[in-house]
Amino acid sequence: MPEHILPQDIERRSFEIIGEELAGKALVVNGAQKVEDLPDQRVQERIIHLIKRCIHTTADFEYAESMWISEGAVAVFDRLTDEKATIVTDTNMALAGINKKKAESFGCRAVCFMADEEVAAEASRRQVTRAMVSLEKAMQLTGPVIYVVGNAPTALLAICDRYDKKERIPDLVIGVPVGFVNVEAAKDLILERDIHYIGNKGRKGGSNVAAAIMNALLYTKEKE
Repeated sequence: MPEHILPQDIERRSFEIIGEELAGKALVVNGAQKVEDLPDQRVQERIIHLIKRCIHTTADFEYAESMWISEGAVAVFDRLTDEKATIVTDTNMALAGINKKKAESFGCRAVCFMADEEVAAEASRRQVTRAMVSLEKAMQLTGPVIYVVGNAPTALLAICDRYDKKERIPDLVIGVPVGFVNVEAAKDLILERDIHYIGNKGRKGGSNVAAAIMNALLYTKEKE
């Protein structure tokens, strides 16, 4: 029979269930590193919450083992939000999912250029994706940039290309594009470079997961 749960308690109960199902299982990042073995306990707690929020968003427990988080990425996120970074998403769906009130509480704004007429026109003229042109527009912004990719692997490929050419890249990339074409290759390529990155391996991801990662970092930062 369905549980009787008050509306305000549904999320809390969901996280309880996730905790119960994860009990006794090691959470793993970067292929083999146990979260419990990370040297900083506060970072451990925040990454655990991040993984649980990805599971909560998708009901997919594979995120307990598929996340990749570059060394120091959580600290970089905190520094960038302290510096009032602009959060740029590759889809309006990811933008809609980010808690903008929470971001604004740190002086950050969240934007998406995908529906920008100039971006669309330039992408059509050059026969490239709007995500690539959107990235170029994001890199023209002043100040630090967090780039949130939930859909377009071409955005990750463009970041890798700019990195190789020693051009400006986002200060932090959250990369969880979903799909079948170039998704796994794009994720593998960005992991090979010295880029501050939070993402996952494999085909899974999506705008909802990208927003969940941003929100997890924003929510746990507030507790400090």
